[in-house]
Parts: sequence; C-alpha cells; structure tokens
Amino acid sequence: MKLASYNIRKAVGLDRRRDPARILDVVNHIGADVIVLQEADRRLGPRHAALPRQLIADHTDYEPVALAVNEVSIGWHGNAILVKKGTEVSDPQRITLPGLEPRGAVSAVIEGRLRVVGVHLGLLRRNRHGQMRSIRKALESCTRPTAVLGDFNEWSPRVGFEEFQDHFSILAPGKSFHASRPMAALDRVGLSPGLEARTGGVIETRLSRVASDHLPVWVELDLPKTPG
Repeated sequence: MKLASYNIRKAVGLDRRRDPARILDVVNHIGADVIVLQEADRRLGPRHAALPRQLIADHTDYEPVALAVNEVSIGWHGNAILVKKGTEVSDPQRITLPGLEPRGAVSAVIEGRLRVVGVHLGLLRRNRHGQMRSIRKALESCTRPTAVLGDFNEWSPRVGFEEFQDHFSILAPGKSFHASRPMAALDRVGLSPGLEARTGGVIETRLSRVASDHLPVWVELDLPKTPG
C-alpha cells in the first residue's frame, strides 16, 4: 500500500494564488492509495474546504473519508484523508490535541488492515510532546498496524520524537520544506512495530515546487495478508 502526506497550505501556492486544481494535479501525480492532507480546510469560520468536494470528485479518483463535522469542510482542524474511490474505510475518528492553538488529528482503518493517522503538530516542541501523548492514548485500544503521517513540525533530525520512540519508528522520506529549496524533513511517517517501509521519497516536480510551501512525501508498505 502506498501512503502519502501533503501539507497543501490551504491550496495557496508560492505564487500567492489559491489554486485547488493545481493541488489536485499534484495529488494525482503522487498516485498513492491513501493521502493524508494538512491545511485542507480554511482556518476561520466554518472552515470551508480548500479543495471543494465536487472538484475532488470530478478531477481525481479520490474521495474524502467522512471526518468533517459540517457540510463545507473535508476534514477536521485542517486534517483530511483521501482514499481511492471504492476503498473500504471503517472507524473514522477525530482526536483532540492539546496546545496553545486548536489542533486535532484524524484516523481511519483502511481495508480492515491498517489504521492511518493524519497529524499536523504544533510549532512548539513542548506542545508537540503533549500532542503525541494524546495520539498514543487515543490509539491504545487499536490492535491493527498503524501508520502516523503528517507535518510533525520538527526541524531536528534526531530529537523531538521521544513521546513516540517506544511506540513508532519515525521515518523521514526526505527534505520536504521549504518547497522552493528543501532544507528540512518536517513531514514524517511513524510506523508501529511490525510495519516496514519498502521504499519512500519526496515528490519534487516543477508543479509541486510551486503548488504549496511543502513537498509531498510518500512510503510504500508491505501489509499483513489478513486483517489485524
């Protein structure tokens, strides 16, 4: 299964244009089975989707997992999960995270075999630690293999993941920020014991370098043959 994570910056590119169709062109190029998005909804008010549902339906083979709490968003606290049409999805969850600003994580079980969690952690490390603890607590009863993907907002390549290190192996598929000149691996993947990435990388194309300030990252996993 190919998984990807993409902070789409509310579909505003480095040219300052809000262009949802351009983001979806990048999404189509990624070609993952499951894509977690950050900043997929606008920040204020009812949080209208940065990627309109009809545009997703018309221009991609994806559909959003049912995580929104209203009719105008596609996710929660800006986090969304896209899956290929026809994918079996169960147990969608919203996870409230602590911090100085409203944050949340989202998760769902894909094809009964893998729980995927989408995150966008806070700017301060002490807040990120608390948010990781909240995610761990929310996943305590989960018996399936789990992949946590998203913008971890951690600049250090070695520290900052202490609250996850006994529960997930943290991978950095590559430097994903800033899109115009990648210097940091802010976008990461955490894998529960027993899961291994076959391969992974960063989508760096002419289009992805301007569509958002982050580049998409991806991994391919070998999954157990039977549900967990």
